[in-house]
Amino acid sequence: MLCPCNVNMEKVIEAAWFAARKHTHQRRKNIEDIPYINHLLEVANLLTSEGKVTDEDILSAALLHDTIEDTGTGKAEILSVFGPNVLNYVLEVTDDKALPKAERKRMQVKHAHSLSEGATLIKLADRISNLRSIAAEAPKGWTVDRQLEYFNWSWKVFEQLPETRSPLKGLFRKTFEEGYRIVQDRKANEKSLQAKMEILRKKLRAHILRMARFGPP
Repeated sequence: MLCPCNVNMEKVIEAAWFAARKHTHQRRKNIEDIPYINHLLEVANLLTSEGKVTDEDILSAALLHDTIEDTGTGKAEILSVFGPNVLNYVLEVTDDKALPKAERKRMQVKHAHSLSEGATLIKLADRISNLRSIAAEAPKGWTVDRQLEYFNWSWKVFEQLPETRSPLKGLFRKTFEEGYRIVQDRKANEKSLQAKMEILRKKLRAHILRMARFGPP
């Protein structure tokens, strides 16, 4: 998988262009509504820069890993353009959208151990990208508890992945630890803010009661 050969850039660029067209109107769940393609490019970049991956099928699949799940792209289309290896990698990391969200997450943990080396690397890079994103900026509408839940679930998936010598494994641990501390700090700050707001509410209630009993000072 981590071959010393040159990357078939034509295939990888075609995968990037294919993904850009399929995800044109999709955005990340952050305040700035970053184009979704940024995430896919980050996953591919992590594979090359950190994981030293040069296999064009793995890199192409990394760029396409959400097309079936999130854009309705058919398996036949990916097969006809990119071949069976790319399709198989994509399918390995694709959730069944027919299942409830909680069940999909459970299945990711359950089946993580059976992923191929290529799919394992894609999964690691995808998780690193997502955890970095959450640590940098909480997704719109996500409570701190939901952020912590995502980190904990990602760790469960990580624990079940097959062994790999890829540097991405160590990078995942580092990203998880740093990001988890950031989210925990958000939780602590949230509790502190809630406590301050409760004190203010009590003072306001007391002031209103005094006004009702004795009138203005």
